[in-house]
Amino acid sequence: MIRSVLIAALALAFLPAIAFAATPPTCLPRAERAWVRVLPAAMPMNAGYLRLRNPCAAPLAIVAASSPAYGEVSIHETRTVDGVSRMREVAELPLAPGATVEMKPGGLHLMLMRPTAPVRIGQRVPIDLHLKDGRRLPVEFEARAAAP
Repeated sequence: MIRSVLIAALALAFLPAIAFAATPPTCLPRAERAWVRVLPAAMPMNAGYLRLRNPCAAPLAIVAASSPAYGEVSIHETRTVDGVSRMREVAELPLAPGATVEMKPGGLHLMLMRPTAPVRIGQRVPIDLHLKDGRRLPVEFEARAAAP
């Protein structure tokens, strides 16, 4: 009988730890200053910029993006090497704990391809950032003529 009581007491003592371990992480990166540059309607692509902060204790990674306003969204980086600018797709954007990553013209950015409708100044453009763990971070980007 004492053994049964002891086992039950231990099980109850560890129950909160087991429940906590089974709970999915709730910490998400923070998106700030999200904006999309407004280009002529005939342009088949556009770019989105923002600042991402990871306030979490664990590392995070952005692995994709999507939007109902564009047929395709991907993460790209422009680099200038020996005076030549080259753009490449980024498969994974890591966010270390406490780190901030800036997407800005001439560097990291979201490549927004095949707009479903013209984007106008002041419009809010919804874009979801997909995390490596399967969660999504919905972000509203402000359509602007120039950087804020």
